[in-house]
Amino acid sequence: MSELPQQLANGLILGAMYGLIAIGYTMVYGIVQLINFAHGEIFMVGGFGALSVFLALPAGTSLALALPAMLLGGIAVSVLVGIAAERFAYRPLRGAPRLAPLITAIGLSIALQQAVWKWYPDGKQARVFPQFKGHAFDILGATVQRGDLFVLIAAPACMIALGFFVARTRSGRAMQATAQDPDTAQLMGINTDRIIVLAFAIGAAFAGVAAVAYGLRTGEVQFRMGFIMGLKAFTAAVLGGIGNIYGAMLGGVVLGIAEALATAYIEEIPGMQQFGGGAWKDVWAFVLLILVLLLRPQGLLGERVADRA
Repeated sequence: MSELPQQLANGLILGAMYGLIAIGYTMVYGIVQLINFAHGEIFMVGGFGALSVFLALPAGTSLALALPAMLLGGIAVSVLVGIAAERFAYRPLRGAPRLAPLITAIGLSIALQQAVWKWYPDGKQARVFPQFKGHAFDILGATVQRGDLFVLIAAPACMIALGFFVARTRSGRAMQATAQDPDTAQLMGINTDRIIVLAFAIGAAFAGVAAVAYGLRTGEVQFRMGFIMGLKAFTAAVLGGIGNIYGAMLGGVVLGIAEALATAYIEEIPGMQQFGGGAWKDVWAFVLLILVLLLRPQGLLGERVADRA
């Protein structure tokens, strides 16, 4: 039990990253009923965008000074890829059977992976991402690395900004109206195409923030990193209630904490020693998803973003 604060901190940090990525899934689904399975790769290209900005800065630039530029670079690359995906991959298929955009999303995911692998220098190898040096912080009995503070600050800040945007701005209200009934919203003068692009852009921007947090935590980025993180984030979105922006973050945090606790404590249960450790962490994450779907299929919160209008 002495490790419990540390495991809770690890789960919270991991869950905040899952939640930031999950918001992209849930916003797009809430408006166009589309599961964008390429979103994990949008997260991945954001990490490479941030790294490219850092490498382009003068040698010796401190990470603290470079971080704002890296964050902007990662967000910009993710948003550009997200908007391009909506315009050229998904918009032409809006009236098509649902299987068509699903297959397109999987194909786009593979294409983005291969593009980074092919064209980025040494893309097939994990690239070193800069990390903060110095002593870690002791917070309520848990050791928190300097880089992890970024996601602990960025995730709540992003959620507060998004909540204000959706509830208080004209575009946010238009987004809610489009999610509720796109045809009626269009008749009322709302440019639904612009709103859909905005949803893709916001989700991609949050993925870019998560990519920087991932790099700061792990010290590397590589072209396959979007697959498992995207899958976990999709699980978080379903866990919290697909289409609910607050549910996406809640699902991410619950998933992260459950994964951390299962990794640390399952092996302590008599007869379960072989199911503990990091090798089983992904399994327990999906076991949690199956249990939630069986007991509460609509997710923990179970509302669409439009229902909060």
